[in-house]
Amino acid sequence: MEIKVLGSGCPKCIQLEKNVKEALNILGKEASIEKVTDYVEIVSFGVMSTPALVVDGKVLFAGRVQTPSALAKLLK
Repeated sequence: MEIKVLGSGCPKCIQLEKNVKEALNILGKEASIEKVTDYVEIVSFGVMSTPALVVDGKVLFAGRVQTPSALAKLLK
């Protein structure tokens, strides 16, 4: 599983990355997590508001931070 957290590095983006790591711990899964801060790359995903989460090339959501438990459901 390849996970990308898209965002400028703002507090919400940092929180999303932490929540993703916690969700992976809940699930007992491992994945590569990449932070993408380049605006051109972020827009290439069709994302106009951050933070956003991309899993295996698919945008799951944008513009909000999900809780670890909600993320665990998405990442199952």
